[in-house]
Amino acid sequence: MSKLTLSVDEAVVLRAKRFAKKQGMSVSKMVEAYLAAIAEPPARVPADTPILDSVRGVLRKADMKDYKRHLATKYR
Repeated sequence: MSKLTLSVDEAVVLRAKRFAKKQGMSVSKMVEAYLAAIAEPPARVPADTPILDSVRGVLRKADMKDYKRHLATKYR
C-alpha cells in the first residue's frame, strides 16, 4: 500500500472525517474508493439493445418546421 499526501482545506477535512465516521469507514478508505471509481474506464453500453432497436429511425422523416412550431406554441 502506498502513501499519498494531499493538501485539503481544513473545513473540508473536518466534514470528510464526520462523514466517514457516520459511514463507518476511514477517510483513507473513502478516498481510495473514490479514486478507484474514477480510475475505472466507464462501463460500455452495448450498441444494440432492444430499446434502441425499437426507436431507431423513428425521427428520420420528422419535419423540423413542425417541431419548431410545436415548441413555439408550447413555450409561449
